[in-house]
Amino acid sequence: MKRRSFLKLLGALSTASLTAGLHEVQAGLFRSPVRTNHLRPPGAVTEEVFVGKCIRCGRCVESCPYHCIELLDIRHGVHAGTPLIAVADIPCYLCMLCVRVCPTGSLLPVSQEATRMGTAVINKFTCGAWSGLALCRTCYDVCPFKGKAIVLQELMPIVVREACTGCGLCTHACPITAQDQTKAINIEPPATGGTA
Repeated sequence: MKRRSFLKLLGALSTASLTAGLHEVQAGLFRSPVRTNHLRPPGAVTEEVFVGKCIRCGRCVESCPYHCIELLDIRHGVHAGTPLIAVADIPCYLCMLCVRVCPTGSLLPVSQEATRMGTAVINKFTCGAWSGLALCRTCYDVCPFKGKAIVLQELMPIVVREACTGCGLCTHACPITAQDQTKAINIEPPATGGTA
């Protein structure tokens, strides 16, 4: 290969790599931080609306007596300054103070029972009760709506999707952590990206 051809090829590859890298960075600036066990506070409007409606005032963070709400930093692009709850670290205790202080309606007033931050999902392969490793009922015991949101059938925990608030108390208390750092019960965000 001649030097000129080699330099052209090298330039083309560099341009392609740079373009791909820029697209990746740009996508990261707009990628929602909401994912498994990382949720918006109670009453959040849909994710598409939330990022434009939230004025990043931090009142929800200041009002939370449990310190479960954190503001995202600049690494989260357009979502920087918006609130998020990492339920595996500190779950939402459903005190509902954050929805009372939100000045923009990014967090809408909602009752504890009507809150839908996400839905608990049990991994039956890693759950101690479902896999037969233990008679564990930790998720059931800590659920604020036990017997409604989590029920026991033949000593096995079952999530009732329609009643689960997604508060994450079950995830936080779960004694089993898988190799990928998820728990045996995890909170999946709403399909629409918003909560109630």
